[in-house]
Amino acid sequence: MRVDTIRSITGDRTVTSPTLQRTADVPAQSFTEELKSTVKAVNDRHLQANQAMATGAAEGPNKIHETMIQLEEADISTRLFLKLRTKALDAYQEIMRMQF
Repeated sequence: MRVDTIRSITGDRTVTSPTLQRTADVPAQSFTEELKSTVKAVNDRHLQANQAMATGAAEGPNKIHETMIQLEEADISTRLFLKLRTKALDAYQEIMRMQF
């Protein structure tokens, strides 16, 4: 199901959201592909932070602020991903508790 427009409360006009539009040349990703790309992005941030730490250890504290920014970005992305995982598991458990 694609969400391209947002209907107003009155229903007499349609407001198009530019962030929800997809162009014809960009195919929609499946949930699995989106999850894989997100995990890869989080992993890449950690690899960049580790590389920045290794470079800082070898060259000295010349760019310590950039290293700390990369470390914080990696930490924040990991915490966000873990929060999303927790919410997804909670939603799954709630669905499993439903009686049909």
